[in-house]
Amino acid sequence: MYPYGGLYVDIPYLLYVLPALILASWAQIKINSDFNKYSRVSSETGLSGAEVARTILDRNGLNDVRIEKVSGNLTDHYDPRTRVLRLSNGVYGYTSIAAMSVAAHETGHAIQHSEGYFPLILRNNIAPIANIGARMVWVFILLGFLASEVFIEVGIALFLAVVLFQVVTLPVEFNASRRAMLQLENGIAPQDKLKPAKKVLTSAALTYVASTLVAIGQLLRILTMTNRRRD
Repeated sequence: MYPYGGLYVDIPYLLYVLPALILASWAQIKINSDFNKYSRVSSETGLSGAEVARTILDRNGLNDVRIEKVSGNLTDHYDPRTRVLRLSNGVYGYTSIAAMSVAAHETGHAIQHSEGYFPLILRNNIAPIANIGARMVWVFILLGFLASEVFIEVGIALFLAVVLFQVVTLPVEFNASRRAMLQLENGIAPQDKLKPAKKVLTSAALTYVASTLVAIGQLLRILTMTNRRRD
């Protein structure tokens, strides 16, 4: 906090975090808009999202990967621990371009896992530490201000794991989308549906870019605040 006109203004937040949050909000609006738009447009494949996923998995030798429906909107994900691909309500049973695109993207993660794709392995190993860092960083920073600077160092180290997780997520997600497009181009999607499918995947990618910038912004904010205290 910095004094300004009798008020205390969080300048690091305004400089580093707020612009990234604005971008993140815009990216979320865009993916929701594109998903909703192309949820109303048929893929003309005759295949539901679950059937698209099953087709891609089977032809890549992943017959043992199960497909389940999960509640929520855009909650689709692949769980490498149980080898289960979970598709949301708007994807699992629908034959839209959006459902086809999202289902193909998630199969990309399953293929990554089967091939031992290193960035995915690295992200999965970082995830537990990043989860702790995201929850506990401000607790350690507060303890550092109240007690010992050692807690600040621990907090920063934990949050570095959060930033690293977000950075590593970018190639994982971009690669999954690239794999998805290759699969769709290989006899699943009609030629005129490939461009809108790519648009859905690109919009989704922007949300990961924004999340990474938010994490970096928070790290810069923390470093600025803690360095000022040390000075």
